[in-house]
Amino acid sequence: MTHFIELADQAEKAIRDVFPPTPLQRNEHLSAIYDADIWLKREDLSPVRSYKLRGAFNAMRKFSDKKAFVCASAGNHAQGVAFMCRQLKVNGIIFMPVTTPQQKIQKTQIFGGEFIEVRLTGDYFDDCLHTAQTFCEKESLHFLSPFDDENIIIGQASVGVEIKKQLNNNPDHIILPVGGGGLSAGVTSYFGSQCTYTLVEPLGGACLREALINGKPTKLDTVNTFADGAAVGKIGEKTFSRLRNIGLANVITIPEDRICISMLDMLNVEGIVLEPAGALAVDALQDLGQAIRGRRVVCVTSGGNFDFERLPEVKERAQRFAGLKKYLILRMPQRPGALKEFLNFLGPEDDITRFEYLKKSARNFGSILIGIETKSPDSFNDFFQRLKDAGFTYSDITNDETLSQFV
Repeated sequence: MTHFIELADQAEKAIRDVFPPTPLQRNEHLSAIYDADIWLKREDLSPVRSYKLRGAFNAMRKFSDKKAFVCASAGNHAQGVAFMCRQLKVNGIIFMPVTTPQQKIQKTQIFGGEFIEVRLTGDYFDDCLHTAQTFCEKESLHFLSPFDDENIIIGQASVGVEIKKQLNNNPDHIILPVGGGGLSAGVTSYFGSQCTYTLVEPLGGACLREALINGKPTKLDTVNTFADGAAVGKIGEKTFSRLRNIGLANVITIPEDRICISMLDMLNVEGIVLEPAGALAVDALQDLGQAIRGRRVVCVTSGGNFDFERLPEVKERAQRFAGLKKYLILRMPQRPGALKEFLNFLGPEDDITRFEYLKKSARNFGSILIGIETKSPDSFNDFFQRLKDAGFTYSDITNDETLSQFV
């Protein structure tokens, strides 16, 4: 443990040649809500808008004699590697999933410039990772793991070094997002038992939870890529070896749609732009309740690489989770006045946002796809009761993952 701390301290000192410490800011808004001393470690304000630059820097400086590096990344690790390729004037070949947000691809190319080549392959990170590793072995190039590498883990631990210096003490509680586990393995190894932890995963990428249940890294059957910065199908062997004793009770999973509420809250109230994975730690506060009351809590906002073209989707997901928007398949009588009768069931704060209907000449009833927004979830209870009393039948498809993809 002492050796790891020394290495993390050395990495933090060396990284000052690349960028200054990211801010650690007390957040009055969150502190008031949760009756705690809430601080945000703003990794979204690093030069590449995520903590991934730290691991890339530490791993690449250890192999400065290499003429080319290869990595696989959903975006943030790629940007860190690209940034360092330009700094060190070495070549890099960066594999990214085809589904990576365009904003992250463009930023990677900007950071690396002429020193890097981006190759898009696979729909999921794990497919991309396999392709990159196979290519690396074939060409005898140096592979930079996004998380499962001791030098990467030590580099990410510099987040903890800065937190301790900036607080001039240890925090009581640290909340960390988990993807492949590099950040959480590094920070928890640095602080050890000196504070308590909450590790947070997106529900559709809970690879640490799965590993803790099975006692070993286990590949998830499916991965939801919405929180792409933490959408990893299997936690790393090296990272899990450092996290295996964290305790299942200290790991929580959060639905992707709920993360969107925190993203919008941070944007609208604080003016802080966070990507889905970057908002995980903040979103987890609501699950901790009495456990953090009166305590000094640090939330690591791990990334701010958000493509604003995704904002309508984020708003939609947030409304659905909050119960403020629903999609229905409504069975409507095909007779004059039926539509007008239905519209009278809407409340004063209900708004139709989608309406699709095709009259079928040989049928007594037709089906309508309708989207409705309202100001309070309770409005839907009254609306549904009015439909029931009038004999209308409907199906609520809001939470049907398959059908909702089409609306």
